[in-house]
Amino acid sequence: MRVEVAQKEEQIQEVFNIRKTVFVEEQKVPLEEEIDEFENASTHFVLYDQNHAVGAGRFRILDGIGKVERICVLESARGKGAGREIMLAIEEYAKEQPLSQLKLNAQTYAIPFYEGLGYKVTSDEFLDAGIPHKTMKKEI
Repeated sequence: MRVEVAQKEEQIQEVFNIRKTVFVEEQKVPLEEEIDEFENASTHFVLYDQNHAVGAGRFRILDGIGKVERICVLESARGKGAGREIMLAIEEYAKEQPLSQLKLNAQTYAIPFYEGLGYKVTSDEFLDAGIPHKTMKKEI
């Protein structure tokens, strides 16, 4: 598996297709909430498994903090370390920026995954697109 920064239009489309499959089709997030006004201000990442795009994520800087967003993996690639690969690539990218902290809003079922990567819960539970989340942070 390899993670690349999505720079070509084809790669951006792969990212959006994966996100639509996972968030819109599987989790029933409305498309207009999933694809938002921050797309052009974000760095997108795509995970390939044998040249097939199977995972995605995005990163942006918000108020001096790196914000990790939209981490998702197609069902066929889950349970194989794909999410971890995306997160590690985003963290490496973030370390090249003048940042000391990362944050993300984790769906509550995924909190143990992020805790395993060193993130700590910093908020009460809240709903985002009708799905329970908690904010998590990590020093880098």
